[in-house]
Amino acid sequence: MFPDQMTAIEIASPGAADQLRPTTRPVPVPCHDQILIRIAYAGVNRPDVLQRAGSYAPPPGASDLPGLEASGEIVGLGAGVTRWKKGEQVCALLPGGGYAEYAVCHADHALRIPKGLSLREGACLPETAFTVWSNVVQRGGLTGGERFLVHGGTSGIGMMAIQTARALGARVFATAGSDEKCAAITALGATAINYRTQDFTKVLAEAGGADLILDMVGGSYIPRNIRSLAQDGRLVMIAFLEGPKVELNFAQIMVNRLTVTGSTLRPQSDVAKAEIADSLRKQLWPMIAAGSVAVTIDSEFPLADAAEAHRRMESSDHIGKIVLKVAG
Repeated sequence: MFPDQMTAIEIASPGAADQLRPTTRPVPVPCHDQILIRIAYAGVNRPDVLQRAGSYAPPPGASDLPGLEASGEIVGLGAGVTRWKKGEQVCALLPGGGYAEYAVCHADHALRIPKGLSLREGACLPETAFTVWSNVVQRGGLTGGERFLVHGGTSGIGMMAIQTARALGARVFATAGSDEKCAAITALGATAINYRTQDFTKVLAEAGGADLILDMVGGSYIPRNIRSLAQDGRLVMIAFLEGPKVELNFAQIMVNRLTVTGSTLRPQSDVAKAEIADSLRKQLWPMIAAGSVAVTIDSEFPLADAAEAHRRMESSDHIGKIVLKVAG
């Protein structure tokens, strides 16, 4: 059994990290095709920070609480759920609500924890794995032997992208802003580019150009990305930390037969997310179980210290994932 009320972290009003405050909410009730999870750990992601700041509203019907991924135990099943049983441990992509003791999600958006991983590590996977797999493999079409560049190489997304691309047989390049971060990238088997001292466009030009670039920076990086692509190269945008508006010479795209695309994960349909989850289960999860792809955790905070976790995220000093410990 579980209680009627739970502790959660809500956004009191849009603003700085101190707007994350403990509150008491009713435990959500799983609807048709949903499961209820008693959360052990919740991942902290950049979209949580954007939501807190008031620039990334949750989609209609989603919880207003932040938190897009978590791990824990299934304690409730909605009507129509047949693939899960109470007591099973899972990690799950959430529409929101992860900063809480309980959360609901679509049954098809949950996955068993990969063999060899803990609940703590499992909480770091869903948002990152769904994003990387759908954009690098499904949308970006990365294949073995290609040259792949990812910006923000020591973010959770970056480290997952590096390892996934290497597991697929790609030659990987990644940018970061310090020697410590570049060392972490090198340890993963990628070519590190310190953007404070090196020009990634020159590094990629010397290598023959990138076949695929995954970018979350935007702004001034967009025209530089275009110049860094090889013929028939692809640029996939997933965020715009520097902003989405730039002046761009589209003749370069036409002459070099480039593809510019992008996506956001949270607004996609339940069916689309379920299809990504199925691909992860069949293709990425075996890579994780085999040790080809691992989770790097930067830091852990108690749920009550979610504001400190956000400050850590906003400092950009982290290497790997930031997690909240929810259950003792």
